[in-house]
Amino acid sequence: MEDPPPPPPPPPEPEPAAASPRRDAEPSPPLQPPPRRRLLRLRCAVQHYEWGRRGDASLVARLAARDPDPSRPYAELWMGTHPSGPSTLLDGGELLGDWLARNPDALGPAVAARWGGDLPFLFKVLSVAKALSIQAHPDKKLAEVLHALRPSTYKDDNHKPEMAIAITEFRALCGFATIEELKDILRTVPEVEGLVGHEDAGKLMTMKEYDGGSEVKSTLQSAFAKLMTASKDMVSEAISKLISRLNIESKIRTLTDKEQLVLSLERQYQEDVGVLAALFFNYVKLSPGEALYIGANEPHAYLSGECIECMATSDNVVRAGLTPKYRDVQTLCSMLTYRQAFPEILRGVPVQPHVRRYTPPFDEFEVDSCLVPPGKLVVISPVPSPSIFLVMTGEGELQADSLSDGEKAKEGDVFFVPAYTEVKLSASGPESMKLYRAGVNSRSFN
Repeated sequence: MEDPPPPPPPPPEPEPAAASPRRDAEPSPPLQPPPRRRLLRLRCAVQHYEWGRRGDASLVARLAARDPDPSRPYAELWMGTHPSGPSTLLDGGELLGDWLARNPDALGPAVAARWGGDLPFLFKVLSVAKALSIQAHPDKKLAEVLHALRPSTYKDDNHKPEMAIAITEFRALCGFATIEELKDILRTVPEVEGLVGHEDAGKLMTMKEYDGGSEVKSTLQSAFAKLMTASKDMVSEAISKLISRLNIESKIRTLTDKEQLVLSLERQYQEDVGVLAALFFNYVKLSPGEALYIGANEPHAYLSGECIECMATSDNVVRAGLTPKYRDVQTLCSMLTYRQAFPEILRGVPVQPHVRRYTPPFDEFEVDSCLVPPGKLVVISPVPSPSIFLVMTGEGELQADSLSDGEKAKEGDVFFVPAYTEVKLSASGPESMKLYRAGVNSRSFN
């Protein structure tokens, strides 16, 4: 019969066989990190949508570190696993999604179990020169239906809640304006009142701010649907009259922000019903560092500026205006919540020195903004989910766990960081290093 393992302190040369039962009995992670906990450099996809900024005027082009074509739009930088723009490992060119399939522990057990072994968020940078389409993203149930019916248009069966953090001044339309603001539109813009129709316009004019309930929603839905489905000739005539009137009135008074927006949108999208629909929505202006989040079935359109964006891994968009792409007006008008409220503006919450966190009410993602001053060390504690780091400005080093060799980092570098990995950030040179980290919402692990 074998002797039992000796009590502490251990002998100078313990037998290897004695170590195995101890590891099985103690579930805590090993002292030395496994090889997978190195940082993975990513090569990320660029989307050249027509609304993007062109050449090196685009932040996306500058971050992508390629020689930009000055005549080509560089609209979005995608960091993640979505098949419409998947990231690859810089070393070897393997798809990040394929690498995760071979290394599921990098996701962490909770993320791997809940989201099917894939990254649940898609991280982006947007450079917006002109307005994106008036659109909404379906909830999970509707996304499954749309994908089954039209998979070529609706690319996946997932929902797409999202958040945009302004890098420059950023403008957007988001959600329906209040009853009082809509009344003002109907009073002062006869071109819209004519398309909505006297019956629905009259009902909206008699409603009070505190009425709420299904009647307001149904009347607003009816009025908005009539506007969006008006004939092309009627829309063209209404826009022509409105633009002509505003150009005349601008000579004798200062136009409102929304009136100026209408003139701007008409120059970008002539005879498009979205020019008129913009009057129905909240007009949001974000300063750098402010953020906006958008839930399922909420109408919105980004107008101008540059931002960090994070969302659930999806590319489902239902469009209805301000676009040459496919429009699904009936679906959009039927899916919207018709909730009337100005969107919440997030400014980030300090979670440690030099780090602010933006936490939307969605499980799939959160974003940290990290500003690392010269000579300082910022330690990002291990979290139970994977992260993607983007170096926005400056240069420095990222070091994973206790590995002695760090990774040199400069503007535009993107790193995948496995779950349960400590990351040390340090800047080099005279300037601070600015990074953004996307990860799974930490509240989903509570």
